[in-house]
Amino acid sequence: MSFISKRYKNKRKINAIGLMSGTSADGLSISYSEIDFGKKKIKLKAYGNYEYKNSLKKKIIEARNLKLPEIANLNFELGRIWRDMLSKFIAYNKIKDIDVIGVHGQTVYHSSKSKTTLQIGEASFIAEMAKKPVVCDFRPQDIAAGGEGAPLVPFLDEFLYGSGLPVILLNVGGIANISVVGRGIKTYGFDTGPGNTLMDWAVNYFTSGRMMYDRNGEWAAKGKIDYEKVKDLMNNSFFRIKPPKSLDREEFGIEFLKKNFRLNYKNRFDILATLNYFTAYSVSYSILRFTKEKIYRLIVSGGGALNPVLMSNLKNILSDIEVYSIEKDSIHPLAKEPVAFSLLAAARLMNLYNNCPYATGAKGPRILGKITAPFKI
Repeated sequence: MSFISKRYKNKRKINAIGLMSGTSADGLSISYSEIDFGKKKIKLKAYGNYEYKNSLKKKIIEARNLKLPEIANLNFELGRIWRDMLSKFIAYNKIKDIDVIGVHGQTVYHSSKSKTTLQIGEASFIAEMAKKPVVCDFRPQDIAAGGEGAPLVPFLDEFLYGSGLPVILLNVGGIANISVVGRGIKTYGFDTGPGNTLMDWAVNYFTSGRMMYDRNGEWAAKGKIDYEKVKDLMNNSFFRIKPPKSLDREEFGIEFLKKNFRLNYKNRFDILATLNYFTAYSVSYSILRFTKEKIYRLIVSGGGALNPVLMSNLKNILSDIEVYSIEKDSIHPLAKEPVAFSLLAAARLMNLYNNCPYATGAKGPRILGKITAPFKI
């Protein structure tokens, strides 16, 4: 038994911070929570979102095309930026009691086919500033155990909802993914297809980078849905693959957009309306085809939960299911992923299993995450 587990083995409440920078590359989300492992409850005490400058967003989105020295520089640049953002978050919220910090990192490459992944953003800068243990690099251990290293958020979903009636948790970030949890269910989940990524790419393209996303679904609300185009898009082979499965942002990226649409500024609203509906339809298709439980609730988080057009499309397509934002359960839609990585980090600190093998395809339960700290823990 490690010194870390001895120190925390009798502690049932952990104060943890989580950092998440998603595939949309719009900014860093930070949460501060009290995690009660005894009662399996999480109290969100503070949340903040810090937007990136457009130049940084562009660099992250195009990271896979950077040369090695540029990737190395971006790795350290993100570490320093996150350190400064976290420092502001801690000061603003007057946080004093921190046990651990979880950092997902910035995904610059993820392939379910080759089972390789890369998240960057040097965590040592955060550990040096906060003088607290930082857990990062969660995905490789799951991949080493035969999994895809994704999705990881089902661990949080099981923690919070695993003892109740069957429920689906949908997170719509750059990629959309679901978890199916509930009493008697071996928690499973998978990526369903594009989340905000295609809509973000389109807006970015039409505005030459001046806008990064369709705020409040305003463009989509003005457009007309091309239902025949949606049918064509659903012919993509990904939708027929059985779970577990995961996606890289680029699989539904700018090249996919250019291949399937005539990108004319005059029809931008129709394109956004169609992409919005396509996202909702691909989610519903995955739920109806690959889940076997009778589900009564779909709880939505991520940036997609803040898009009223997307939420309306989900409700209309899944008319037999109650669809609502996770905000109803006292968690900000953008806070769920950082909360998830605060939980993953807390579990790692206590030497607890923190993956869901039925979601990732791993051979069994594993302890994910690497710990960095500038001092003896």
